[in-house]
Amino acid sequence: MPPAARAHLLFVGLPGAGKSTVGRLVAARLGVPFVDLDEEIARAAGKSVPDIFALDGEATFRRLERDATEWLAAQSSRVVAPGGGWMTQPGVVALVRPPGRIIHLRVSPSLALARMGGGVAQRPLLSHPDPLAALEALWEARGDAYATADAVLDTETLTLQELVSQSAALATLWRLGVG
Repeated sequence: MPPAARAHLLFVGLPGAGKSTVGRLVAARLGVPFVDLDEEIARAAGKSVPDIFALDGEATFRRLERDATEWLAAQSSRVVAPGGGWMTQPGVVALVRPPGRIIHLRVSPSLALARMGGGVAQRPLLSHPDPLAALEALWEARGDAYATADAVLDTETLTLQELVSQSAALATLWRLGVG
């Protein structure tokens, strides 16, 4: 399959940044499939992501995440929302980029926490007495990786519709999922 046929658009960022929400809408606009990488991992493992973390550990989850990315690399163009830590895993980005492109959906830890609401309890890395401190630590640990994205969209200043429009425009500019 020629590289252009595997040119994925990936959204990265903290939990609560809107990766899946924006990704689904952008995929619909571009007419390409959407993949929530955590959902793919859960389907392949036959258990939820929180169960994988609790029963098998983060190392097993990261191995499954890499396997899912290897699968993705062989697929036709898709819009993808990997988990927040995907980009920090050594070598995983190189499996899809180039020709894939990455958009960082930037959000502050405090707004990310507010967006997740009660859903924060379902996030294995945030099951902590102080989830805001956990999110701030994730931001510190992942910020340099997120900085290597091809583009950054600020989810605190752009509306959902603006995020979708700008992401789709970038995908068209980069010739992802089109032509």
